[in-house]
Amino acid sequence: MVEPEPESHDPYAALRLPGYRRFILSLGLATLGLQMQGVVVGWQVYARTGDPLALGLVGLAEALPFLALALFGGHAADRLNRLRIVRLGTLSLAACSAMLWAFSWHSRTGPLAGAVVPIYGVIFLTGVVRAFYRPASSALGAELLPKALYANGASWRSSVFHTGMVVGPALGGLAYAWRGPIFTHGVVLVLLVLAFLATLPIRHVPAPVAARAGTVLDSLAEGLRFVSAQKLLLGAISLDLFAVLFGGAVAVLPVFAKDILRVGPQGLGLLRAAPAVGSLVMAVALAHRPPFRRAGRTLLLCVAAFGVTMVAFALSRSFPLSLGLLVLSGAVDSVSVVLRATLVQTVTPGPMMGRVSSVNQIFIGSSNELGAFESGLAARFLGLVPSVVLGGCITLLVVGVVAWRVPALRRMDRIR
Repeated sequence: MVEPEPESHDPYAALRLPGYRRFILSLGLATLGLQMQGVVVGWQVYARTGDPLALGLVGLAEALPFLALALFGGHAADRLNRLRIVRLGTLSLAACSAMLWAFSWHSRTGPLAGAVVPIYGVIFLTGVVRAFYRPASSALGAELLPKALYANGASWRSSVFHTGMVVGPALGGLAYAWRGPIFTHGVVLVLLVLAFLATLPIRHVPAPVAARAGTVLDSLAEGLRFVSAQKLLLGAISLDLFAVLFGGAVAVLPVFAKDILRVGPQGLGLLRAAPAVGSLVMAVALAHRPPFRRAGRTLLLCVAAFGVTMVAFALSRSFPLSLGLLVLSGAVDSVSVVLRATLVQTVTPGPMMGRVSSVNQIFIGSSNELGAFESGLAARFLGLVPSVVLGGCITLLVVGVVAWRVPALRRMDRIR
């Protein structure tokens, strides 16, 4: 059925719904806290070990349980109350933060002063929690909105997320420099508790879940079959996977900052924040405009533009130009993120939203982690600049292949 076009676009339509507004507030507080926590944990681990590999192990400790359990998290989101999972997940993240605070307090001096294994253990638990929290959160966000507001809600959600990505690391670094890790972990704990409290006033009655025969593995296979059968959805997810896997340069930004642009750690901080700044500005702009017409072509062009900005960034020797290119890369990436999130929510039946969201999260999570490994490996054997240029060119090639193999995506008009 074709829905009537709205007479005028309300950029704040999703935020006018109290349940979604509280959900967004909780998401923003949790993102802010977790981004602060990431900075503090990184500083703590490196200060205690002096080994860059130890920093990589922090990411690995969180990624492994997430990738292993995300499908089961999606199954739980489709079988249980999603709001309760989000509440329990947020409270569990606060508990992990409390453990980091307690360990930091007890390891100020003595035999634990140089220990990092307990930190890895808590981060591993955080990855377990995220495997269930993130699919339920994505599914709940769609469940709280009418279909007509999916695009508007996705824009606001993206803007809140990227605000946390920009502000969180800066606040974490300032708090750490001012008062140290114990104080900063305390701030993170408070933010996560507030994120939990923000979910309590949400009054939402979930749709009844029909009883289904079969095992958990049958349920997981059903979700995978659905994604593989939806050519539009599979094409959009594949674009994101390969763009981040081959086209990103985040993992090697320290090398650019030190050896190419020669701007030191302060410049590195700006380079790391630049894509999130572009994403935030674009997400807010998207919330203030009606849904895209010719959405498929827009998605393909934005991913292609991402590849071009990475090639130009690799060749740049000007810090302002490099900074601007990274801002642009974040902006075009934000468009593709919003379009993909809207498409996922639109084509996925409500009872399968959790499992499909978990598949989407696995694609995103695996591409980030494997992309970092690919960037380092390619830079080692091909050289820094050639590896990033090649990655951007591969991204353009992937866009061409997807546009050719999935013509429905290329012809897709407004997402309904």
